[in-house]
Amino acid sequence: MLHKLTNLRAAVLLGSLLIGSSPALAEAVLHRGNAGEPQTLDQAHTSINIEEFILKDLYEGLTIYDAAGKIVPGVAESWTVSDDGSVYTFKLRADAKWSDGSPVTANDFVFSYQRVEDPATAAGYANILYPIKNAEKVNKGEAKPEELGVKAIDDKTVEITLERPTPFFLELLAHQTALPVSKASVEKNGADFVKPGVMVSNGAFKLVAHVPNDSLTVEKNPSYWDAANVKLDKVIFYPIDDQAASVRRFEAKEMDLVYNFSADQIDRLKQSYGEQVHVSPTLATYYYVFDTRQEPYSDVRVRRALSMAVDRDFLADEIYSGSQIPAYSMVPPGIETYGDPAKADFADLSQLDREDKAIELMKEAGYGEGGKPLNIEIRYNTNPNHERVATAVADMWKNTFGANVSLVNLDVSSHYAYLQEGGKFNVARAGWVADYADAENFLALNVSSNKTFNYGHYENPEFDALMKKSYEERDPAARSKVMHEAETILMRDQPIAPFMAQADLWLVNNRVQGWHDNAANQHLSRFLSIAE
Repeated sequence: MLHKLTNLRAAVLLGSLLIGSSPALAEAVLHRGNAGEPQTLDQAHTSINIEEFILKDLYEGLTIYDAAGKIVPGVAESWTVSDDGSVYTFKLRADAKWSDGSPVTANDFVFSYQRVEDPATAAGYANILYPIKNAEKVNKGEAKPEELGVKAIDDKTVEITLERPTPFFLELLAHQTALPVSKASVEKNGADFVKPGVMVSNGAFKLVAHVPNDSLTVEKNPSYWDAANVKLDKVIFYPIDDQAASVRRFEAKEMDLVYNFSADQIDRLKQSYGEQVHVSPTLATYYYVFDTRQEPYSDVRVRRALSMAVDRDFLADEIYSGSQIPAYSMVPPGIETYGDPAKADFADLSQLDREDKAIELMKEAGYGEGGKPLNIEIRYNTNPNHERVATAVADMWKNTFGANVSLVNLDVSSHYAYLQEGGKFNVARAGWVADYADAENFLALNVSSNKTFNYGHYENPEFDALMKKSYEERDPAARSKVMHEAETILMRDQPIAPFMAQADLWLVNNRVQGWHDNAANQHLSRFLSIAE
């Protein structure tokens, strides 16, 4: 009898081991390469997509982007808009909860939006919510946070009143700045609310571990309203700004996704991995910005000359292997409500003619050969592609003007923190990816009142007045015309030199299911799964 019982126990144990090792029950883990270490996990202080990719897995706004990059309901299951387009009323999902099991309420959104606009928070992206009534006044200390046009009608109804009708408002609400925070958690934990084991989030995942410069781990949030349809158990983000290392880890099957690999590897990778290599056109501009606060970059002739001397075709074709498009406008092509962007007046000249005119302008300004020495420092964020661009541009400026050019690089978070905090520089690399599909998102970067993203501190009252007029214009065609006039001035003054309209470069392992290339570059992990 004892022998039979022993055999029975052994059989049960063997069966449980076999079940436990079944692929069907294996933990579904997505390994995501991220292009650097996040500077913050506080949505009020986020500014780059390295942080966005993580935050949108942890939190969910009133609206979100689906797998195809389209705006769909998020925490808000539905909404209505007043006849004049100035009042939005959102109905929150009855089963929307925070990761601690408490309900997501309208007051959480009121608190979150007031927190972003409160000048004490010093949110760098507060202007994203400026279309909300009194938002700009609150942010500038001219009104109290409670005067912001966001109200909780009841626990599950949020009413938002705008300064004026804003066609892209639903897209603004899907931005990481508009992600909610738990009022109870922030009030209890203060700045520590972002830490693993403390963070309370309402998205498909919750933060469980963060080892800076090594990995960040999120796990499926069982309290999420749509948890039944979330197929991943865990997502591990790896902050790697070494693109060669990222590719090696992808090839070793250590990472399923790699973002922004070195463009000179496109052909080799396509030969080896075929459709796992994704080159996806996006609404993004690669540009250099001049610090207009100091000479010689305060001189429009110098800025124009430097911009004209850059061979954009070489950058796009040779450095980026044709994956980028030469650009002569700040607004990229592809925005339906805007049409063809307003290009710089030298866009249609040959490169030789541009260089001849550039030399004339530089001499007129008194710099270059025969004039004052031209010493230029180019700053860029660490990345092989950016290094190659900077090296090429340096050679172009040396050959055309006899300039002495040096290069300085920082990691991505430090680079942008330096620019956003007003650090002085000569010339700096920057890129802008659309927060929403509207030309305003690109042009507003250079409004003089934009203290965060107007890196070069450009000031032109005529440009500012046109942008202000565009906000007040309700007719779409007339509004587009005004913004084209503004971009014409921007391209005339060249406080920024657009080089390329960008494409997103991704490596996506075949085992990743649910991936869709999209111009918004939105790839929430909740829409992805793993096929073993």
